[in-house]
Amino acid sequence: MTAVDIALFATVIGSIVLFGGAAALALGWAFRDGQFDNFDRGAKSIFSPDEPIGEATDAFPGMPPRLRKTPRPGEPTAV
Repeated sequence: MTAVDIALFATVIGSIVLFGGAAALALGWAFRDGQFDNFDRGAKSIFSPDEPIGEATDAFPGMPPRLRKTPRPGEPTAV
């Protein structure tokens, strides 16, 4: 092995250890901080009375918004 090969190997292994350690620390912080306690609350936090759950209120530019309930999986859709 040449010096360049060893330097490249050390850089790759060092990066793996550094990023892996950072990921482990971030995951540990998230568990301690309670980020994984209630997924349902976090999933619903983006909704409001103006944008209720199950109501499609968005549209592409130039197209009218869909103001009906979103069909459930497996339910036929109107075209």
